[in-house]
Amino acid sequence: MKKISRRRFLGGGAACMMSAVAGQAWWPLADDTCEAAVTGDIRGRVFKGDGPEKLWQWSREGFVYTKLEGRKVICEVCPNLCLLSPGDRSVCRSRVNMDGKLYSLAYGNPCSINTDPIEKKPLFHFRPRIKAFSLATTGCNFRCLNCQNWEISQAKPHEVPYTYTLFPEEVIAAARKSQAESIAYTYSEPVTFFEYMIDTARLARQAGIYNLWVSNGYINAKPLLALCEVLDGASINLKAFNDDIYRGLNGGRLQPVLDTFKTLHAHHIHFEMINLVVPGYTDDDEMVKKMCAWILDNIGPDHPLHFLRFFPRYKLNRLPPTPVSTLSRYRQMAMQMGVRYVYVGNVARHEGNHTYCHNCKKLLIERQGYVIPTYNLAGGRCKFCDTVIPGVWEGAGAPSAPGHSS
Repeated sequence: MKKISRRRFLGGGAACMMSAVAGQAWWPLADDTCEAAVTGDIRGRVFKGDGPEKLWQWSREGFVYTKLEGRKVICEVCPNLCLLSPGDRSVCRSRVNMDGKLYSLAYGNPCSINTDPIEKKPLFHFRPRIKAFSLATTGCNFRCLNCQNWEISQAKPHEVPYTYTLFPEEVIAAARKSQAESIAYTYSEPVTFFEYMIDTARLARQAGIYNLWVSNGYINAKPLLALCEVLDGASINLKAFNDDIYRGLNGGRLQPVLDTFKTLHAHHIHFEMINLVVPGYTDDDEMVKKMCAWILDNIGPDHPLHFLRFFPRYKLNRLPPTPVSTLSRYRQMAMQMGVRYVYVGNVARHEGNHTYCHNCKKLLIERQGYVIPTYNLAGGRCKFCDTVIPGVWEGAGAPSAPGHSS
């Protein structure tokens, strides 16, 4: 058992005692709240007294939080479990305690909107060639040293000069206008705009539009289960297979992300795993072997795994790019261990950009950037040997029921 400071122990104990005696709002605290209050990494980094003086049109009361004594609240969307006194702002910068209630300040207020090819997410086994109407608000519940979108992920809603007013029903209209068959919640961290995402996703499901979640997967079980009811596909970053690296590189923990994979798998949601190979942090052969072994033991061989090339970004701008040879080696290692679909990203014209049948090994999908010149699937089966290829393919039809089997 790891030692903890007296201050952290007392702080965690106080949170637990308050939760035991206070009234609750929305959903109850998770069973491990007391432990999380003691051992959490960045929940103590809330912005004390940094909330706005008044709410604005993009404010919505949080869906997942608990009220405590003294008008304090605990946000329960993600494992940070931010404990906020009146006037405090959460770690993700998008939530505040206003007079004893938790509010999201980013509802209907995206800072980035674009129509992307779905391959950009990256999602390689979900309806190739379709468009994804993509949107993000500010904020993130991580502090990744290598963040590529830090200008919005590490900003508060009012700090970004260019934002839009686009409420859920307007997102649906905009997606239709752009002729996109899916909506992707992406770019920053959608967990931080959970209320906006799930309200939009519910309308999208009614409209027959796919919902795609591009995320770090750092979310608590109950909001994730609610999201699974309307989710069709996900691209989840597995930052490292080492808790210490997660803490140092990203400001989070490994286990909640692994729990997210298990939940998505159990609910038959198609998802693909993204592992950015950062030199000096995650380029460790033994760690990659342990990661692949966990994948095979817990969720099976069929969920695609992407190894992405790192380029200098943000606070790691002095590191070199990942050697392509390292990515190629990890791809071969993962496939030899039994992961059937392994890709290399951020490297043009690499064979790891393409999809090959795991049975006959023939080329199924050729990718040249975001263009697909070769497509050898018929009804989700290999045209050469008739093997079923895991994924959501052409002819799957519009979403009408929770999730899609992968």
